[in-house]
Amino acid sequence: MGDSVLTGSVLLFDMDGTLVDSTASVERAWGRFAARHGLEASAILAVAHGRPTIEVVAEFAPRGVDVVAETDRIEAEEIDRTDGISEVPGSAALLRGLDRDRWAVVTSATRALTLRRLAAVGIPLPKILVAADDVTRGKPHPQPYMLAAKALGFDASEAVVFEDAPAGLASAKAAGAATVVVGDYEGEVADGLPRIADMRSVTVSANGSGLSVVLG
Repeated sequence: MGDSVLTGSVLLFDMDGTLVDSTASVERAWGRFAARHGLEASAILAVAHGRPTIEVVAEFAPRGVDVVAETDRIEAEEIDRTDGISEVPGSAALLRGLDRDRWAVVTSATRALTLRRLAAVGIPLPKILVAADDVTRGKPHPQPYMLAAKALGFDASEAVVFEDAPAGLASAKAAGAATVVVGDYEGEVADGLPRIADMRSVTVSANGSGLSVVLG
């Protein structure tokens, strides 16, 4: 099978599972939350990936729990504990080679947690970051990707998005972006989309005023 080639004006990257492998850290954080409140961690983990923490807490927290305070606790724990996270292979090298005016990170994590995780694994910090703090509607709504593209001076339809989770894939597709699946997620929202194992499979070059993205 030959390489897939996409064209666009900007590249938009999810963070967790796309640039940073934080699976173990995230699972531990939700496990602690579940234990505190007598919940099943597996049920939470089945739907939490790619969604804002506060939305997941609101969905599962027992009546009477302060959702904002609980969310702040989870975020603080994750900021303090970066052990077990790692770069998704090829991420740092790819981003270092890109024009900083042509890429952004779009994540359901908070700004503070995003910057902490990227720095912890040696990934360049973005000029444009759209985090959970910056949106009124998180993934799977298209707002996050629309805002990031606009901040770079383009429409989301001119973007190539890299995502690993169903909520993020749905968000990118709804925004009208060309969407690439990173990793092994195979749900319905990923049907028909190009796929890569990690960022080592991505080559970007100038194509007139735009970008050519080769997925090898």
